[in-house]
Amino acid sequence: MSEKRSSFTGKIGFVLAAAGSAVGLGNIWRFPYLAAKYGGGIFLLVYIILAITFGFALMCAEIAIGRKTGLSAIGAFKKLDKRFGFIGILAAIIPAIILPYYSVIGGWVTKYLVTFVSGGMKAAANDSYFGNFISKPFEPVGWFLIFMGLTALIVLLGVEKGIEKVSKVMMPILAFLTLVIAVYVLFMPGAIDGLLYYITPNFSKFSATTVLAALGQLFYSMSLAMGIMITYGSYMKKDVNLESSVRQIEIFDTGIAFMAGLMVIPAVFSFSGGSQEALGQGPGLMFVTLPKVFESMTGGAIIGALFFLLVLFAALTSSISLMETVVSIVRDKLGWNRKIVCAIVFGFCLAIGIPVSLGNGIWSSFTIIGMALLDFFDFVSNSVLMPIVALLTCIFVGYIIKPKAIIEEIEIGAPFKAKTLFTIVIKYIAPICIVLILISSVLSAFGIMKI
Repeated sequence: MSEKRSSFTGKIGFVLAAAGSAVGLGNIWRFPYLAAKYGGGIFLLVYIILAITFGFALMCAEIAIGRKTGLSAIGAFKKLDKRFGFIGILAAIIPAIILPYYSVIGGWVTKYLVTFVSGGMKAAANDSYFGNFISKPFEPVGWFLIFMGLTALIVLLGVEKGIEKVSKVMMPILAFLTLVIAVYVLFMPGAIDGLLYYITPNFSKFSATTVLAALGQLFYSMSLAMGIMITYGSYMKKDVNLESSVRQIEIFDTGIAFMAGLMVIPAVFSFSGGSQEALGQGPGLMFVTLPKVFESMTGGAIIGALFFLLVLFAALTSSISLMETVVSIVRDKLGWNRKIVCAIVFGFCLAIGIPVSLGNGIWSSFTIIGMALLDFFDFVSNSVLMPIVALLTCIFVGYIIKPKAIIEEIEIGAPFKAKTLFTIVIKYIAPICIVLILISSVLSAFGIMKI
């Protein structure tokens, strides 16, 4: 016999947990890196416009589908129309692919936090430190196991006692730490140049690739098209105002991303004068450049430790939502006990995560379509499956069950003020944008088109 379905205690718990899912490593290093690469202020402007239109519509649809059905992705689509249960299956595959490699990166963050806390800042600032660490056969696997175990423990405690309680503590602390570090960085020499680059839109740098990069980041940052928001929506009570909840999640997510940019971009300008080489390091921007920035700062050891604590919180809240989504899908399908399912999912993550970790070292010669294991799984999940699931979700809502079905669900709690915008975006604008993302991402991966 299956257990009674859990739920969030109220709106605050839901918003903070969903925001915790959305806020992750993508906000802390990926958003600043893309903003730097695609013109600073113009990328920021495009991203905000897309977030309040495209992101808003898709998140409303996913949460409403979850609340309407009371089920996670596979069951939800099937309940609304049996012919479209396959969308839920595709959505369920995505968090299962992302969770193991995401937890490998979470292990790296854990390692850097411990390094800074234990007085190893000078060593971490060395150019070769990061490369030497991830190429070791056993140490990165150990940190991956610690991060994965912490994630599993919180998910094991359930929705109200685990996910909601942790999110209520982690998210406000994360927001506070981001603000403190951003303010500190802005007083560094040369940081104002970075601030102006970041917040001033330069329309001469606007291009189609700017829009595509911002759209791709939107999926990554807001936990869209991977079943997470459907799962969290299934735990949402009917009397909670869904529209205002989505707005608050968006504000929290975009706000953290914006503040991360304020931490990273001015700091890099201060340290390197804003060279494109320094700004274009991707994940290396966090693990290679920032330890040098912290070393050059007064009190850098403390600021660095706080920064990696912040990143660990962000990584954990997202890994928790990824694992909870997989656990929820398995439980909905098989009706098994939460503890048993958590153990199975944990074992699956070890089976995938350990090879991914070793793929940076002793297994680095093993590639798939020319990509290391981590890069391959990231490409399949973020550049292929997520746009496909988002496109199918838009078609399903726009033309199969119709926007009215979603609007009625949203209006249970309060009038849906943006229902006209929602309908236009979900039926016309979003599908076109998603097709462009999918095509450009695949062409770029195979070297046919540069983005």
